[in-house]
Amino acid sequence: MTDVGVRDARLGDTPAVAEIQVRAWQAAYRGFMPAEPLAEMTASAEPWRARWAEAVTAPPSGRHRVLTAVADGVVVGFAAFAPAEDPDQDADAAELITVAVDPARVREGHGSRLLSAVADQLRELSFTTAVTWVFAADAGLRAFLEPAGWAPDGATRTLDLGSPVEMVRLHTSLV
Repeated sequence: MTDVGVRDARLGDTPAVAEIQVRAWQAAYRGFMPAEPLAEMTASAEPWRARWAEAVTAPPSGRHRVLTAVADGVVVGFAAFAPAEDPDQDADAAELITVAVDPARVREGHGSRLLSAVADQLRELSFTTAVTWVFAADAGLRAFLEPAGWAPDGATRTLDLGSPVEMVRLHTSLV
């Protein structure tokens, strides 16, 4: 039986988190993100290691968190959240910044465990709603989040990545 769970990320987890981020982006974004920006963002995990190390060791507040999914002591996924910064959100709204599972470990329940742990921690921190921005064309992430109670709230934005890439904001109630 595999020992699985979710815990707060540790500094020693950040190299694995960065590697998972790069592999997950390569797998998920290949179909709709322009090739050049995707290649630049995923050429190396090295720049991401420092960012994740800072997020874990020096978060801007106690309401910023990084969680890791582990299986037999190996980091297989991660999620990060913070207070929502969109101007139309109240102080009781959080943002799921990212959730990713190593592409070699999808469909093992790690993403669901991460999402559940995020919701639990957000409730403990007195957040009542959560939002997240997803690429409109990211059918995989939307197919994961929407059955878990996330739905578009009407907000959209466009990223200029050499060509426009549409994003939609999803939201969910935590009460």
